[in-house]
Amino acid sequence: MELYTVSLPASLHASVDQLTKLLTEQAIVDLHIDSNAAQSAIVEFIQISEHDIRCQARFPQFQLKVHGPAVYKAASLAIAEFVVSELEPAMLASIIRRKYRNHMPSEAAAIERYCHDLLHGKEWDGLGAKFHEADRLRRKNKVASEVELFLQEHTQINIKGFTSFRLEPYRKELAEVVEYALDEYVLDKQYQEFISLLKYFVFLQDTKLSMVHLLHKGAYDFMLYDESFKQLDPNPPTDRIVAEMLETEMNIEDMVISSLIAVSPKHITIHTRQPDMQVIRTIETIFDQRVTVCVQCAACNSSLDELVQP
Repeated sequence: MELYTVSLPASLHASVDQLTKLLTEQAIVDLHIDSNAAQSAIVEFIQISEHDIRCQARFPQFQLKVHGPAVYKAASLAIAEFVVSELEPAMLASIIRRKYRNHMPSEAAAIERYCHDLLHGKEWDGLGAKFHEADRLRRKNKVASEVELFLQEHTQINIKGFTSFRLEPYRKELAEVVEYALDEYVLDKQYQEFISLLKYFVFLQDTKLSMVHLLHKGAYDFMLYDESFKQLDPNPPTDRIVAEMLETEMNIEDMVISSLIAVSPKHITIHTRQPDMQVIRTIETIFDQRVTVCVQCAACNSSLDELVQP
């Protein structure tokens, strides 16, 4: 007895084995089948073509009233896993092409990378893997709930048609991810252009000091010293245009860059225990070869250890 048949588009025929495996493994879990026994005692999965998989009941062991709900539940979870893991990137790419067809291909590819980072945890690294896993599970459950309802009334499910014309809550969420990714892409692009402008301004400036030391106390707290380790004014007067640019474009914690531009040193030594911090990387980008990053040296070893915030 046919319970349901899943059809993949011809372009995904290479993924039939993967989907069959997901359907089989989920059935083993939801039907409480001993994986060491003959798993076909209740249901079996047959690839009836290059892109069609049929789930058949095995009698007399299978009982529709007893096993039917678990079979469809297992199928919905397996298909949802397949959609999220295998089809989600292509669905995002399709949304981007449709909504932003006037963008350059390189920009569309960049937006896709931003979407990937958002959906796979990079944006939320500080919250840990649990947030990423919970977010993915929520998307998967959105798909699974609609697949389960569909299979209760239909024995044929075409994955391409289903993902194109059903799954509205899921597709709407992906469209929102694309919108957010585009905003992040535009903001980052503007910021990079701004950093390039600052870098060009620094290049044109005459140097005022031969050397400065920048001690990083922790977080966004810095102290500025001259070459003799005499503390400098943390807010020296700077060029009016640059000051206005920094005030409007940069966060208040990044204003240390304003101080460095104001004193216009020939060389900067940054003493820090966090060399990979974004603000330090930004300073390296703007001042380029003028910057040396020190994580431990004789000049700052004891003083920096005293200053660094716990």
